[in-house]
Amino acid sequence: MDGPSDAILETLSKSPKVKTELIDKLSGQFDIDLLLETIDELIEIRAIGDIDAPKDLVPNDLPPAGFPLTTMVLNVTNKCNLACTYCYEYGEDKIIDTQYGDQPKFMAEETAKESVEFLLEESRGQDVAHITFFGGETLLNFPVLQDTVAYARRRAAEEGKRIEFSLTTNATLLRPEIIEWLADNQIGVTISIDGPKEVQDGLRVFHNGKGSYDVVEPKIKELLKRHKTRPIGARVTLTQKNMDVLKIFRHLTEDMGFWEVGLAPVTTQDQRDYAITSEGKDDMLEQFGVLAQEWLECALNDEHHGFSNVKDTLEEIHKGVSKAYGCGAGLGLMGVATDGDVSLCHRFAGSPEHTIGSVTDGIDRDKQGEFLVDHHIASKTDCHTCWARPICSGGCYHEAHVQYGTSSHPNLHYCTWVRSWTHTCLEIYGALAEKNPKFLNRFDA
Repeated sequence: MDGPSDAILETLSKSPKVKTELIDKLSGQFDIDLLLETIDELIEIRAIGDIDAPKDLVPNDLPPAGFPLTTMVLNVTNKCNLACTYCYEYGEDKIIDTQYGDQPKFMAEETAKESVEFLLEESRGQDVAHITFFGGETLLNFPVLQDTVAYARRRAAEEGKRIEFSLTTNATLLRPEIIEWLADNQIGVTISIDGPKEVQDGLRVFHNGKGSYDVVEPKIKELLKRHKTRPIGARVTLTQKNMDVLKIFRHLTEDMGFWEVGLAPVTTQDQRDYAITSEGKDDMLEQFGVLAQEWLECALNDEHHGFSNVKDTLEEIHKGVSKAYGCGAGLGLMGVATDGDVSLCHRFAGSPEHTIGSVTDGIDRDKQGEFLVDHHIASKTDCHTCWARPICSGGCYHEAHVQYGTSSHPNLHYCTWVRSWTHTCLEIYGALAEKNPKFLNRFDA
């Protein structure tokens, strides 16, 4: 084989391509006429050939205009009393300046009420809508949380709807009266925590560099003791510096008592010293597999296991989810910045590039339409031959923006990981379907 032949075969071994794609990819290395001649020769000797285009694994149609909003994430503050090294909002990979920018540090009560009206209008046809309070550190603006919940409940009742509430917090500001309010109002709570003291204090620190574990540990235990109206979950950010997944999970479930724990790799550029390496991803996958098998053993005995990562993926498999988009951002889910601007999600709140309207003026349908076209799986040619794309659909838009500079780029750095994890979950689903099929009924809700 000569140079162009080798290049053509190597390229096609990775994924099928139409002739124009193949020429475009290799035209920088070889003369176009030579490439065309070589392709014809390879076809003649049957080294390569035409294949049928893969059947669509996901819908190609765009969502209908006016698709209802179901979840609104209110960024009630841009301030935080922690200085977590990896934070996407304040750290090295931030996309907007929340510290010195023009946005208000706190959402005003009036803006929060306007956001409620926006949600009620945009969730038309839905009996239930969701508000998630976010930050910064959400509890720094606790008075607005209280007022917003009361106002939203009253207005939802007037409109014949129900609104459910949740929030994310670092737990540093929890105190008895806040815990009582959370329980009385059935607020779902997710705690951002990375594990035992030596892990938590490594990257989740106060502005003076002091670790936060000793502050949050007793407050979390008091929350878990007194708030029984909704399950309390933990959200862990994994970095290269805290990769003992099993130790972290056991501490949070067995020692602290969390009902559920979800773990996610840090969103950052590869040059950061806390970015997860390829070897680290393999290690993470192996440990996820251990927890997944534990989850299966519990499920076979109709018992609870708190590893939410496997539960979430199995639910998508069971429901036959076939995603056209990586998530609901910009469609059924939107984020609201402290000034009332509406963005794709909370991670883009305040970013002009990703703003698609405001709570007072409504959604800019032209901008939303451009986003939906650009981010549709049909626009991500790298994903077209991947068997896992109905579950993945290119992944998180914010992750893509940090890694590739654009939110529409598929997260190719996680392709192998996603396929391996999806394969693990498919095996678990098959085992459940064979040995305890009734357990799967809980995913029908």
